[in-house]
Amino acid sequence: MTPTDDGAARASALRALVDNVERVVTGKRAVVELAVVTLAAGGHLLLEDVPGVGKTVLARALARSIDGGFARVQGAPDLLPADITGSSVWDQRLEAFRFVPGPVFANVLLVDELNRTTPRSQAALLEAMEEGQVSVDGTTHVLPHPHVVIATQNPLEHVGTFPLPESQLDRFTAAASLGYPDASQEAAIVRAQVRRHPLHDLTPVLTTSQVAELQRSVREVHVADELVDYAVRLTTATRTHPDVELGASPRASVQLVHAAQALAALRGRGFVLPDDVKELAGSVLPHRLVVRRGLGGDRPDPRGVVAGLLQQVAVEAPV
Repeated sequence: MTPTDDGAARASALRALVDNVERVVTGKRAVVELAVVTLAAGGHLLLEDVPGVGKTVLARALARSIDGGFARVQGAPDLLPADITGSSVWDQRLEAFRFVPGPVFANVLLVDELNRTTPRSQAALLEAMEEGQVSVDGTTHVLPHPHVVIATQNPLEHVGTFPLPESQLDRFTAAASLGYPDASQEAAIVRAQVRRHPLHDLTPVLTTSQVAELQRSVREVHVADELVDYAVRLTTATRTHPDVELGASPRASVQLVHAAQALAALRGRGFVLPDDVKELAGSVLPHRLVVRRGLGGDRPDPRGVVAGLLQQVAVEAPV
């Protein structure tokens, strides 16, 4: 099979995944594409939105579409780290402790209202999201592959919540908001669910092993040195911006490039274009920034900061 054939098959598989998820997430193709790009890049997704707009449906649809294991954790102040990672229990028959895996061992883990959990429980995800493993009682347990964490939080609710620390936010490859559908889209959603939720009829279009192979294939998408430099200059520019107290990390540069590779693959190309980086910068960088308060006490919008940098930082032509 030629590289062109590989690229066409890769794009076809990724588009089939997008189309399948969009069967139940109506009118939100851009967010669905971002979720698939995040999965293909081997990353994790943060959904910041009001209740009832389809965040859980998106996560479930993605899991069904890849025939993967799905688990949901409801964020709450009394949630313990072991409720996420699992724990060792005494097995009387074996007369020894036996590890019982927690929900984090699913291929797709939905953590609903992550910011309602305490910092201790939030930290239980750090190792899993970065290293693909969890350590319990001194023993390391490898997570299944592929593995993606999709976390949600309500941006308008603050009572009884614990803001996500920078180290947690930095592990999410991208952040997105579904937003309210327009009237015609909402009517289509209601009609589709009059008798039965369409999610129940959703069938897989890929297997988890095929997704794992796609993730490996995506890393073969060519990224010119000039585009690596461009992604890095965008990221480093956030660290010197006058409105930013804490800029994006080197991890953000890596994930921006990986996401650009996945987007190029979805578009049917074997190489990354500057537009891929530009399209994804607004999803990959803003949630990582800590912006300064202005004189009036207001904070600038991190998305506006990144949008401004996209206008200021130019792509350097190859020598």
